[in-house]
Amino acid sequence: QTGRIDKSYPTVCGHTGPVLDIDWCPHNDQVIASGSEDCTVMVWQIPENGLTLSLTEPVVVLEGHSKRVGIVAWHPTARNVLLSAGCDNAIIIWNVGTGEALINLDDMHVDMIYNVSWNRNGSLICTASKDKKVRVIDPRKQEIVAEKEKTHEGARPMRAIFLADGNIFTTGFSRMSERQLALWNPKNMEEPIALHEMDTSNGVLLPFYDPDTNIIYLCGKGDSSIRYFEITDESPYVHYLNTFSSKEPQRGMGFMPKRGLDVNKCEIARFFKLHERKCEPIIMTVPRKSDLFQDDLYPDTAGPEAALEAEEWFEGKNADPLLISLKHGYIPGKNRDLKVVKKNILDNKPAANKKSDLINAPKKAADASNSQNEAKLDEILKELKSIKDTITNQDERISKLEQQMAKIAD
Repeated sequence: QTGRIDKSYPTVCGHTGPVLDIDWCPHNDQVIASGSEDCTVMVWQIPENGLTLSLTEPVVVLEGHSKRVGIVAWHPTARNVLLSAGCDNAIIIWNVGTGEALINLDDMHVDMIYNVSWNRNGSLICTASKDKKVRVIDPRKQEIVAEKEKTHEGARPMRAIFLADGNIFTTGFSRMSERQLALWNPKNMEEPIALHEMDTSNGVLLPFYDPDTNIIYLCGKGDSSIRYFEITDESPYVHYLNTFSSKEPQRGMGFMPKRGLDVNKCEIARFFKLHERKCEPIIMTVPRKSDLFQDDLYPDTAGPEAALEAEEWFEGKNADPLLISLKHGYIPGKNRDLKVVKKNILDNKPAANKKSDLINAPKKAADASNSQNEAKLDEILKELKSIKDTITNQDERISKLEQQMAKIAD
């Protein structure tokens, strides 16, 4: 739906501070993660047909950052793996299915992290930081694989993203405050593969990347245009294609996943441009004479199925995205509800190895579920008691007020 919305329109409003970043889950169209100034990350399950009432209860609250959380990014191929980065210069990787922080990279960045990007199969991340460094990190080994100092000489914010072939694309500023874009090979970060100066505007360039067509769209904050480039293996490597211009400047941008596009209209990208008071869709199409499906515009793209479970990824497995064809358009399947099973910290005993342990396992599970049920029952009884107390208090207050009213009437 587009256009202006009602003032009383329902919102997702569980954070106690401003929300700084959100990310839709690539494996469940109903799930969204948000990071906030209240130092928490929350994961929300949006009802199938959108909000009818405001949503205040997240599926899970992830607490671990000591300062505001400015970045959240889902793992591209593993289910329920979420990365968050905060102003405490720490990156935490969570297993959302259990609500646990499993990897904490808190000593790799000495300054503010501007952005974090997963590579195609989610085995590495790259980060751009205020200290002008781009770092390539293996999160499971908790080590920096490659880094480049002064990726861009200027002091203004940078961005760095992984491309499908493993190279890194960065945007930043030169010493003379000109906007730049560059392409790097993480195996040799000495010199960029390509470096282009753009203009002297001061808006940070936000890159949006389409791995299927290898096109990068650059949206400058405060610009009224979107420039797009194709990345190839031949010089000059970053080829300027065109610019989309409009009258009003953009406050921010959203990007529709490939499976949300209209293949019958040869739509190759759809942006959601945030204005002062509205959100406007910007649709990019390739003019073609034929109505038939255009294979070259729509190679198989990443589908909504996760290639790995969270546990497999944390154990060291990697997998490329599972691809789907868009030949007959994308038909959404039924999304599973996000279930969070919090592990009982008290039960963190070594894994069962002995035969007797294995025999006792079902009994233990039954005991655990019984104690959980008892705890729930206690909670409900407590709540009932407090409600009864409140009602009694209110009754007394009402009778007092009635007495006072009677006196005044007399």
